[in-house]
Amino acid sequence: MASSFKAFFNSPVGPKTTHFWGPVANWGFVAAGLADMNKPPEMISGNMTGAMCVYSLLFMRFAWMVQPRNYLLLACHASNETVQLYQLSRWAKGQGYLLDKKEEASPQ
Repeated sequence: MASSFKAFFNSPVGPKTTHFWGPVANWGFVAAGLADMNKPPEMISGNMTGAMCVYSLLFMRFAWMVQPRNYLLLACHASNETVQLYQLSRWAKGQGYLLDKKEEASPQ
């Protein structure tokens, strides 16, 4: 057990590197997005949420292309992308850009 921990600790993606601490810090974006899910859609910034979506997409690509591959960073930004896309959909519905299926089906 001690040797496997030591191997992880000294690995190129272990806690001695930014490959570990960068993703750990970025989980804060995911936590903040999850905490904002109960806030009203009027409080969501469409510009900032869109920027966060682009940011996460770019860093998912980076995490995949960097050597050694940073799966922790990839998972972090994939989670953030999911949360931010949900927030963006809430914002778009609040702004009237997306209609609920109930509203689409009702005759006017």
